[in-house]
Amino acid sequence: MSEFETIQNYYKKLVINYVKTNIQPDNSDVNYLADVVCVALNHLPPRYIRYEVDMAFYLSPVERQEMDAKIKSAVEDAVLFIKKSTQKIQKKKA
Repeated sequence: MSEFETIQNYYKKLVINYVKTNIQPDNSDVNYLADVVCVALNHLPPRYIRYEVDMAFYLSPVERQEMDAKIKSAVEDAVLFIKKSTQKIQKKKA
């Protein structure tokens, strides 16, 4: 493993966990949850780290609360965006 393979966006895991815990899958679309994660991540600032343990030392409780609020908002917005997009596609097909 090269040193570059350890680089990751800290928000990715947090958003995936939030989505898995709080968002119901759309049984008609197998890509729904992945789409929600992608749209949400595109609306969050990247926060690159090499190791998750690094964040434990540098992230204050207030910063973590702010990140959690941003994640919740980004995911809720992503769900609405995907619902609207799906409705537009369904109208065009009808």
